[in-house]
Amino acid sequence: MRVEIDSNSGFCFGVVTAIKKAEEELDRSGQLYCLGDIVHNASEVDRLCGKGLKTITHDELGELHDVKVLLRAHGEPPQTYRTASDNHIKIIDATCPVVLQLQRRIKQAYDEGVDSERHGGKKPLIVIYGKNGHAEVNGLVGQTNGEAVVIQDAEGVKNLDMSRDILLYSQTTKSLAGFREVVEEIKRRKKGGKFEYFDTICRQVANRMEKMREFARNHEVVIFVSGAKSSNGKVLFEKCREVNPRTYLISEESQLEPEWTEGAESVGICGATSTPLWLMEKVADIIRKQDANQ
Repeated sequence: MRVEIDSNSGFCFGVVTAIKKAEEELDRSGQLYCLGDIVHNASEVDRLCGKGLKTITHDELGELHDVKVLLRAHGEPPQTYRTASDNHIKIIDATCPVVLQLQRRIKQAYDEGVDSERHGGKKPLIVIYGKNGHAEVNGLVGQTNGEAVVIQDAEGVKNLDMSRDILLYSQTTKSLAGFREVVEEIKRRKKGGKFEYFDTICRQVANRMEKMREFARNHEVVIFVSGAKSSNGKVLFEKCREVNPRTYLISEESQLEPEWTEGAESVGICGATSTPLWLMEKVADIIRKQDANQ
């Protein structure tokens, strides 16, 4: 049996940077707080917890003083930084540069809208195509004092106030196809006023989709490894299964079923942007051992 790990799978550069910063601090001090799961993968979170990382909530952040807290790649709203400053918390900021740039663009657009309103104009409606409640989206909405509207798909367009000028942005990990559908639906419904849209999707993530579909086509069986909390993982898994019905989703190696790969000549292993390489390698080793014992 040929067992291959997809070279395009695994951590994106934003997650790699966040984990590197966490490990450097843990090697120095043996203790670090992280606001939310550093990555949407329980196995990787458990590994880092074993080194001294402690995951906290926003409520818990408000109770801490004089400690170090890592902000993960998803980014945070301005209120988080204010809380940290008030509580003398040292921030280790691992916000992905792509997310950080998007935050700045949205904040600038919002500030310009506020300034326009002061001079008798009308603020444009800032719309974010993304997953409601997602950490990155919360950080983006925070740049607008909570005023941005989040839509999850083209269906959500019908709830927008079309009488206002609209500025559309996207969560960095959403699909290009979904973004285009939203753009076309707004164009169809909007009869007057300004509509501007900005493709703010991370190409490192977006370009994985077609490469992963090609990888799935080239194997009889595909094992997709992804944490249960990863929205990126759910999307990529479905895309793989569309082209290869023998695609199976697991979050850890113990969930492997031997009959999935029985008799197969080629097995592909791939994963989300939050899936560590070491976990995919562990899955590959188990499949090879199962094959040797058949």
